[in-house]
Amino acid sequence: MSEFLSLIPPEDARERLLRHLHPRIDCERVDTATACGRINAVDILASHPLPEFARATVDGYALRAEDTYGASDSLPAYFKVMGDVAMGIQPNFQIGTGQCALIHTGGMLPSGANAVIMVENTQLLETDRASHLSEIEVFRSMAINENVIPVGEDVKVGEVVIKAGREIRPPEIGGLMALGVTQVSVTKRPIVGIISSGDEIVPPENQPDLGQVRDVNMHSLSALIEQAGAIAVDCGIIPDQKALLDVAARRALNLCDILIISAGSSASTRDFTATIIDGLGYPGILVHGVNIHPGKPTILAVCDGKPVIGLPGNPVSALVIARLFVIPVIKRFLGELQDRPVSLIAARLTTNLSSQTGREDWVPVRLHPTEDSHGWLAEPVFGKSNLIFTLVRADGFIRIASSANGLTAGETVQVYLQ
Repeated sequence: MSEFLSLIPPEDARERLLRHLHPRIDCERVDTATACGRINAVDILASHPLPEFARATVDGYALRAEDTYGASDSLPAYFKVMGDVAMGIQPNFQIGTGQCALIHTGGMLPSGANAVIMVENTQLLETDRASHLSEIEVFRSMAINENVIPVGEDVKVGEVVIKAGREIRPPEIGGLMALGVTQVSVTKRPIVGIISSGDEIVPPENQPDLGQVRDVNMHSLSALIEQAGAIAVDCGIIPDQKALLDVAARRALNLCDILIISAGSSASTRDFTATIIDGLGYPGILVHGVNIHPGKPTILAVCDGKPVIGLPGNPVSALVIARLFVIPVIKRFLGELQDRPVSLIAARLTTNLSSQTGREDWVPVRLHPTEDSHGWLAEPVFGKSNLIFTLVRADGFIRIASSANGLTAGETVQVYLQ
């Protein structure tokens, strides 16, 4: 077992944990309509182009762009109106030289047409009595495919439209429906068991006695886990008894893919979480102590292929550490690609912040619009790590790198949104 508080940088700790994880990624079929937030399991290819027909992007007249070359206000071009394009129906006529058809946004271009001129660039003349066709004047030149969406401009047949490992978001739902893909293969959500330990912890629905506190971490961590795409399972509140915690941990690890034990990770003689975790399987504890504030006494382990993470009991510490270590583990189990940017907002710091060189600090901040509303101010939310409303009042965190000894008021910082 690693020596307690042999502190290592957060990045090294996370890399060490992930390097030991090689989870089997299973998948399941679900209705596309219910797949938002799930991770796509296999590359999805377009079975046909989008759009499947050339479509107008404006209300106007479909015509041949070549017939408009040189047209201007002083020298208009003239076109016979061959008919109207009905929405949702393939036109039963074609456009030849000097001909056009009235068309509306989204309508299918008739055969022969390759551009659509907006109504405001035309003028309708009286109907020609001989041909019984209306005529329009066109006052500008058009380019081929102007005001038109050509076949396959959005998606080409055979194109990979959603890669394996991508989160399915609302735009992906719409795109899949446009292609007629009503079911998708997604990776199964890992099951994350959470154990809260401590004689002082009681369920939220209970009225705590003096000296007791309601279980905050079980529920804040569950929400974070569900938000990350996994399934959170309440594995109970376990008192500070080694035998009981050992039994609960083994039972939970047997039922779950990932195990989190909240509290019991400090150096107190009553905190035997590390010993229990190290005995759950090979290789056991990889990290016990991360050079970070808050959350220094974090435990990272892999036990017979399953990650076990011991979190500090303080709510702020628990959530900060869960974001840095639990979420990446969940994403590894989901097979999620890590090629999308983190949600960050640039803001100006309102207050000087000191930090200990060599230690990475995460500071909660509240965002305020600047006086001209063209930017944001980041105001630190100061509070001890056992005060959950410190985070309720915050919009996100700023990271003070281990190489820095603080930040200066007025400095531009990157805020990691909650």
